[in-house]
Amino acid sequence: MAGRPFDPARHAHVRVNHPRVPTVSTVRSELVVEAPQSLLAELLAKPIGPAMPSRHALERDFTRQIEVSGNTAEVTVHAEARAAEDAATGVLIEQGLDPADWEATGFKVSEWTRPNGEPGVSTKYTFKRVGQPTERPALVLDELLAAVQTYEPKGHLPTGDHGFIVALGDMQLGKLDGDGPAGTLARSIDCINKAAEKLLAYGQLYDIGHVHIAWLGDHIEGFVSQGGANTWRTQLTLNEQIRLTRRLMLHALLVFAPLASRLTMAAVPGNHGEAVRFNGKGVTRYDDSHDTESLIAVADAVKLHPGVFDHVDFYVPETDELSVVIDVAGTVVGHVHGHQFRPGKHFEWWKGQSFNAASPMHQVNLLLAGHLHHLHVDTDGERIFIQPPALESESTWWRHAKGTTGAPGLVLALTKDGETNLIETIR
Repeated sequence: MAGRPFDPARHAHVRVNHPRVPTVSTVRSELVVEAPQSLLAELLAKPIGPAMPSRHALERDFTRQIEVSGNTAEVTVHAEARAAEDAATGVLIEQGLDPADWEATGFKVSEWTRPNGEPGVSTKYTFKRVGQPTERPALVLDELLAAVQTYEPKGHLPTGDHGFIVALGDMQLGKLDGDGPAGTLARSIDCINKAAEKLLAYGQLYDIGHVHIAWLGDHIEGFVSQGGANTWRTQLTLNEQIRLTRRLMLHALLVFAPLASRLTMAAVPGNHGEAVRFNGKGVTRYDDSHDTESLIAVADAVKLHPGVFDHVDFYVPETDELSVVIDVAGTVVGHVHGHQFRPGKHFEWWKGQSFNAASPMHQVNLLLAGHLHHLHVDTDGERIFIQPPALESESTWWRHAKGTTGAPGLVLALTKDGETNLIETIR
């Protein structure tokens, strides 16, 4: 390869240890090029943020600290363990806390070397209130189920050619995020009750004969999502989550059955409700879901009361399917959970499904989907897409990542002959 000869004078930062210009055969053993440390540091430099003091450095900035949270308290003092307990007790007294109400449950000693070479010592004592548990108590399921009580709206029975749709999902019952299972259950019941009151109000303005409840998946938190990483943050057992879902569906049945000449309920599988995953990935059949099985159980219960619920029909996906398509007052309504398509790509997915002549999706006027936890209403020509918000109060992971909490609720829609012109959110 042609080029100018190596000139040390042109490269002041390069030092050649051998006095003669090396040949090809001696270049590896006789030529040593060394970059000075300043050049190395310059090339390795990166824009890092300001240094934050270590925890030990922070501890040097105070002589005492106390933090009280519920039935626990942490007191840190600059003293060795033998003298620290008395000092920690003194901090409790200074804060107006009676030491007799607190007992020490543990301590941690930290040691470091001060800038002047002298040793530094601090001790953190942990206290709990006497007679009070420090752990969050387990939820009592009977107390949650007591909230599912018979609710009887007062009014006339609507009849006519309009359809009244209640779209809801993403309760993820069992997770501790936000106000937990108790809050989610109470909110879901309250929203269902409010939806029944709205039905009676709209019945004064429209002839409503068909009420449809769309259960759009992820009604339980389950233990399969994220490869089981959500297990610790799930307060209820799997059977308890399913039981709450089943009884919540039963509550909706008992509320709306007396209020319509025809009542339908449809459920589709969500990703959290999947019954089985293998190695965190595979599934059995796509319809193998606790979300849909809960509604099947309610349908089985209805069969025990012939003549009472003859006007009620239930729908879940066919074998190995994920969607349900039914007619509601002349409007073809599709139901999916929403994990089949990427955010914002609902119409692209819908168009792809419609290309399959064997799929009923090409007939759908209104597509309902859950999964993304926020309200989204979109149109493409005469077709309408509705995504109701989640009924859980928040995803803590999402709040940490994006800063926003949830705006929980369900969606009501009034439809007739392919047109859906009234959409309302219930919170």
